[in-house]
Amino acid sequence: MQGLIIIFFILSFASFCSCNTRLLDAVSSKSIFNVMEYGAVGDGLTDDSQAFLKAWSDACGISDSFGTLEVPNGNTFMLKPITFNGPCKFSEVHFKLEGNIVAPSSTEAWTENVDKNRWIQFTNVTSLVMNGGGQIDGQGSIWWKICKDDSCQRPKALSFKNCNKLQLSAIQHINSAKGHISITSCVQTRIRDLIITAPEDSPNTDGIDINESKDIIIQNCTIATGDDCIAMNKGTSNINITAITCGPGHGISIGSLGKNGDFATVENVYVNNCTFKGTTNGVRIKTWPEGYGYVRNVTFNKIRLYNTRNPIIINQNYKDKQEEGKGFEINGVTYQDVSGTSATSVAINLGCNSNGGGCTNIIMDTVNLTSISSNKVVTASCTNVKGQETQVSPKVPCLTEKPPSTLIGAGIRTGESNTRL
Repeated sequence: MQGLIIIFFILSFASFCSCNTRLLDAVSSKSIFNVMEYGAVGDGLTDDSQAFLKAWSDACGISDSFGTLEVPNGNTFMLKPITFNGPCKFSEVHFKLEGNIVAPSSTEAWTENVDKNRWIQFTNVTSLVMNGGGQIDGQGSIWWKICKDDSCQRPKALSFKNCNKLQLSAIQHINSAKGHISITSCVQTRIRDLIITAPEDSPNTDGIDINESKDIIIQNCTIATGDDCIAMNKGTSNINITAITCGPGHGISIGSLGKNGDFATVENVYVNNCTFKGTTNGVRIKTWPEGYGYVRNVTFNKIRLYNTRNPIIINQNYKDKQEEGKGFEINGVTYQDVSGTSATSVAINLGCNSNGGGCTNIIMDTVNLTSISSNKVVTASCTNVKGQETQVSPKVPCLTEKPPSTLIGAGIRTGESNTRL
């Protein structure tokens, strides 16, 4: 099944990626709309929001060419909460960020009439290309002082909603008040070559959040924040995550799913060739016990972990809640070629609930986890888990051991997706 997913990714993205590349090369000066020409000051203090909106209106409104909003290098532009709306008249539009964008230095910019969950948002834009080597600074410290957890509203730095065929690359994202990048209700998204950073103790500063979206490729990114490097939430499917360096942070997570009794699904996820350094978790699945739904067909392949507290973890009692509910089905999760060091004594922790059927078809093939301390031994813990293991250390008591000659997994060839995408 994973092979089919990889082929789908290759075919679905090849056409529009090559098309957009040719269009970018053919952009003429007449279709470039520099924000400085619309009155932007670029001193990092003056509100340049209206200049950006005017430039966007022209870039999005051009009907016979590929419009480009240009943010020039050498300037820092302060933007208040802002939304770039589509659809655009031409089939593609380019947001070329060469300079820097910075959030307001006070929370007062988010007035009563402004959504405190968003800072920069793009909605209903098809084939948006956003790149240029610039930086987006959320100035999150002003929020972290008053918001220590997820109990109060804070703006995510960059949000995309209903933006199909999105390409996001080559931008540095720092210090968001909450999550750095949010992908919601998007189809065919490619994210690559990003650097996302925030202090390790910054609350809820996820790198990339995916919601109600499908056909997503994320590759070659470095993410170091105070929360999940990448989080896949409800309604996500066909996700390919390759060559990510994560840490510090909370790892790459599916969930949390099912809060407040919600129905949620995640399926067809392939995480390949990723490295975790000093993270709280490595590869994680987390669900609330009162929720229901399923997680199906997930593969973690070629995973390297260094000084990770929970290298492999499934937690179906997220936040240590013990409420009864319909339960989540977790079926078809493969861990293949996973190695590294654990900062805790339990390197593999598969805590599944009987509600929803527990965790079934859990496959571990060539997993080798040891303690960060040379004189300590790590263990594995599991509850309500069924599956098979081949060459796994530490041994997982719930799994049936198979001899090394038996190929377990789903026919994955290591590195295939990374070399062909």
